[in-house]
Amino acid sequence: MSARLLLASASPARLATLRSAGIEPAVAVSGVDEPALLADAGRRATAAGRGPVPATEQVLLLARAKAEDVRGGPAAEGADLVLGCDSMLEMAGPAGPMVVGKPADAAEARERWRAMRGGSGVLHTGHWLIRSDGEATGATSSTQVHFADLDEQEIDAYVATGEPLRVAGAFTIDGLGGPFVTGIEGDHHGVVGLSLPLFRELLGRLGVTIPDLWS
Repeated sequence: MSARLLLASASPARLATLRSAGIEPAVAVSGVDEPALLADAGRRATAAGRGPVPATEQVLLLARAKAEDVRGGPAAEGADLVLGCDSMLEMAGPAGPMVVGKPADAAEARERWRAMRGGSGVLHTGHWLIRSDGEATGATSSTQVHFADLDEQEIDAYVATGEPLRVAGAFTIDGLGGPFVTGIEGDHHGVVGLSLPLFRELLGRLGVTIPDLWS
């Protein structure tokens, strides 16, 4: 069996991860309004008497929305599978767990790193996979990440590269931010933004294998 994958993500790291595994997907970027979607989920949770939506559910909700949005567009024509992903970093905050995505600007990225340095967080990545017949499945990968104790000069230099502004959590493990990650507990690929072991599991649920996707 040969299957064609459509990746519903603009992330170069996710694309590179798939390519490193022998998979050459087509790529389409969704038009999902992420803040509006999360705000609506928060309102629904409050109305149902629940607390804040957990980070593991937030990333899965966004991954599903992205995959479903792209599947409904012209880019999905001829695709056997559509994969959506989304990542967020969960950190300890003064008022409890704090969930963050991409920083809005350089000032926010600096503050983020001042809070992260010398500490740790959990990088959550949601995955949602849809087969061409509409059958779908999803799950979240969560990996503990430990950060180096950066000084102010290192923080300023890293933020000045622009890289922290483009990624969830304001860091990478496979780019310029790699030296600032002292260790992880979990799947390395999940920190990059796409867990290959979890992706394999999701494929299996839909009757597809990794070799089916090899270029």
